[in-house]
Amino acid sequence: MSDKLFKTYPTLGCCGLDCGLCPRYYSEGPSRCPGCCGPGFFNVSPGCGTITCCLKKKGLEVCAQCDEFPCPRLAHWLGKRGLEEYVLTSQKIKPNLDFIRKRGLEPFLEQQRKRISLLEKMLRDFNDGRSKSFYCIATTLLPVTELKALLGEAEGKIKVDKVKADDIKTKAKILRELLNGFAAKGGVELKLRSKIQR
Repeated sequence: MSDKLFKTYPTLGCCGLDCGLCPRYYSEGPSRCPGCCGPGFFNVSPGCGTITCCLKKKGLEVCAQCDEFPCPRLAHWLGKRGLEEYVLTSQKIKPNLDFIRKRGLEPFLEQQRKRISLLEKMLRDFNDGRSKSFYCIATTLLPVTELKALLGEAEGKIKVDKVKADDIKTKAKILRELLNGFAAKGGVELKLRSKIQR
């Protein structure tokens, strides 16, 4: 039994969720989540059986590091449908855990850092006050190379169209259209739904 209460990498959930790409991670005030078992986590989140098993009992950062992975506890996370309350972002749980299992934690975290950096740029330069969740979903689901290219394309269009630096609404519209266009070509929906349509 481990006495570990906090994770070294709270941007990665024990279950494989990308906590560092979640809107609540970038919220202000009491609703802000510090990531999975980051400092103050237990003040904003109820108990989690996955955290109890992975972190508290075994002292691991993520379930993919466990000798028993995949275990029955993770069956609902690894199923085709995932968790109902996070339909889109839960699609990445299985690929994230499989990636970590095969290639290790550090290579995954390096990719995640790139995504977080791109998200932070979107939030800093393109957030019109209504796009945070959209950008979080896009950086979770779309390939890193395409995200970087689309950001560059948006910046180029802003320059060509002579959009003023403080015209965040127009800048956000340009980036959202590019992200949605790329996603649509790949059959990816960038819209968080609260329930699965059955």
